Amino acid sequence: MAPSKVRDIKLAVASRIVDLRVSFRIIRKNRVSLAGFIVIVAFTLMAAVGPDIIPYDRTPRVRDRYLPPSWEHLLGTDYAGRDTLVQIIHGSREVLTVAFLAAIITTTISFVIGITAGFLGGKTDTVLMTGSDIFLVIPPFPLLLIIVTSIPRVLSAPEIAFTLSIVGWATLARAIRSQVLSLKEKEFIESARCQGLSKVHILFNEIFPNLLPYIAMSLVLSIVGAIYSMVSLYFIGALPYTATSWGIMIQKALGDGALINPKVWPYLLSPLMCLILIQTGFILFLNSLEEIFNPRLRTEA
Repeated sequence: MAPSKVRDIKLAVASRIVDLRVSFRIIRKNRVSLAGFIVIVAFTLMAAVGPDIIPYDRTPRVRDRYLPPSWEHLLGTDYAGRDTLVQIIHGSREVLTVAFLAAIITTTISFVIGITAGFLGGKTDTVLMTGSDIFLVIPPFPLLLIIVTSIPRVLSAPEIAFTLSIVGWATLARAIRSQVLSLKEKEFIESARCQGLSKVHILFNEIFPNLLPYIAMSLVLSIVGAIYSMVSLYFIGALPYTATSWGIMIQKALGDGALINPKVWPYLLSPLMCLILIQTGFILFLNSLEEIFNPRLRTEA
């Protein structure tokens, strides 16, 4: 490899390291975002390594039904006497896997369609936005329910994620298109055109960096929406029964009279509190994203 290329690679790596340091400094300075970041990291680690470290014993123990929280069972037990905390840990992997994949797929589809429609305009814009308008007219959750229940087999996590992205891309695509149309009228874009810079350069060096904060925030919000949708599908029985699914846990708890039986409360509240906590973590983390992607604020940090 040529010395110049090696030098460019080293400079690029060094630049990324500096960017990461600045990002962590911004997050650490913002206590609200730091709290959200800690929650996200904690749940991510739990989903990544928890099921491999803590085994899930599926053996029913009828005598241990709905035991209260204790040192042996920190969150109590379920309707079959199994540890609730272990179920929460094993269920977190599927929840976060589907949520992250669905958000990435949704944001990618929306970005490609939105930026293409806004940048090229004309007939391309008309066709793409007409397609997105069709999806906007159809209620997303009923459409999602029809798609999921019409597939005659058990869906894997990536397939569930892709299905969630089918109904969630249209709104974001139209929003990104609007951002691109607004950026196209800015003075720095006109200046780039006057200098004879190519459309590819304008797109990736002028427009795309200005879209990053919006895309990053949309990605986080898509994760939150995907978590809601997936748990809801399990709760209403649209997805096959899985004992460790948070939606199934809520369904079983309510089915066993959790609203009137205090013994069932820990089993009901455990997945509910996890849902609230993880989604609150993502929302709190949004506070620092604008600073992270804003070059002026980076310099100040």
